Amino acid sequence: MTDQLSRAFAALADPTRRDIVARLTVADATLTALAEPYDVSVQAVSKHVKVLEEAGLVSRSKDAQRRPVHLEAEVLDLMTKWIERYRRAAEERFSRLDVVLAEMDGADANTPQQNAVRGTAS
Repeated sequence: MTDQLSRAFAALADPTRRDIVARLTVADATLTALAEPYDVSVQAVSKHVKVLEEAGLVSRSKDAQRRPVHLEAEVLDLMTKWIERYRRAAEERFSRLDVVLAEMDGADANTPQQNAVRGTAS
């Protein structure tokens, strides 16, 4: 069985599902309302919602005759924490690279060849 993080990223690989999630950040919506902007059937949107449900990104509740789709933000938080951890690690590597490049640039400025170009002695 795949972990929740993998299911969530896989579910969001589809642009329609990403758009559905984006729309649900504003408010809960019925399948009919979610299907309106797309040139697909309500059944097709229902399949997208089912994938999002299985990933834990949305839930559906019964509200009398309606079954509104609700965004489960906790899974987005899990994804954000995972991304943030690796973003910080990448930024730290780039910062170390900046230091190395700055040191190399400073060392190049003091080479005899560079000093000759500037007209100074080493």
